[in-house]
Amino acid sequence: MSGQVLTRKKSRIYREASTVLAIFAREVTVALKSPGTLIMSLAMPMIMMGMIGGNLMQNMAGGLGFQFGTFMLVGMLVNMLFMTTTMGVASLVDDHDSNFSEEMLIAPVSRYGIVIGKIFGSMFGAVLSMVGTLIVGLVMGITLPFTQLLLILALSPLICLSAGALAMILIGLIQNRKTANLAVMLITMPQMFLSGAIIPINHSSGVLLVLSRMMPMTYCLDLVRAVVYRGTPEYSSVVMFNPVVNFAAIVGLTVLCLIIGTFFFARSEKNR
Repeated sequence: MSGQVLTRKKSRIYREASTVLAIFAREVTVALKSPGTLIMSLAMPMIMMGMIGGNLMQNMAGGLGFQFGTFMLVGMLVNMLFMTTTMGVASLVDDHDSNFSEEMLIAPVSRYGIVIGKIFGSMFGAVLSMVGTLIVGLVMGITLPFTQLLLILALSPLICLSAGALAMILIGLIQNRKTANLAVMLITMPQMFLSGAIIPINHSSGVLLVLSRMMPMTYCLDLVRAVVYRGTPEYSSVVMFNPVVNFAAIVGLTVLCLIIGTFFFARSEKNR
C-alpha cells in the first residue's frame, strides 16, 4: 500500500515538473520568435540605466560614503529582473484571450505548476535584460567581479519568482491587455524608487518607510547587495537587513502572493 502511495507521489511530482518545463520551453520559444521582445529586453536597460541612472550618477554621487556606480548597477540588475518578469507574466492576459490559459487549466496539472512555469519562462527575457544592463554599465565604466555576477545569477530564479508572484495578483484581477500593461508599470516603477534600486532608502520614514517594507523587491535588492558588498567597509552603509531576514521575507511574501494570485487567476478563468 505504501509503495503505491509513493509511486503516485513520484508520478505527480514528475507530472508537475514536466508541466513547468513545458510551459517554460513554450515561453522561451515565443520569445525567440519575437525579435521585438528580445530587442526591448536589451534596449530597456539603456533607457533605465543610461539615462535615469547616468543622470543620478552625475548629480548625486558625492558624499554618500560608497561608490554610487556599483550601488546603482546592482539596483538596476534587480530592477530589470523584476520589471521584465512582471511584463512577461502579464502576457497571461493574451493567453486568456486566445483560450490557451483555459486549455491549460483543463489539463490534469496543478495551477501552481502552470503559474511557476510561466514565471520561469519570463525569466529568459529577464536574464537578457541583465545582460543589457551589464553592457550599459561597462560603457559607463561600472563593472562587477565575475564571481559576484554568478552569485546574482544564482539568485535570479528567486527574484523572478517573487516578481512573478506579485504580478499574478494583478493578472488575476485584470483581463484587459491595455489595463494590465498599465498595472504592471504601476507596480514596477514605484518599486524602483521605493526599494532603493537607484536611490538609498536607509533614512526613509513615515509612509515611504511602510511602503518600502511591503515591497518584495526591497528584500531581493538588499539580499543581492549583501552578496556584492560582503566583506567590504561599505557593507553597513548599503545593506539594511541580515541576509537571513531578507531571505525569509522574500519567501514569505512570494508564497503569499503566489497563493492569492493563483486563486484569482483560476477564478477568473472559471468565471469566463
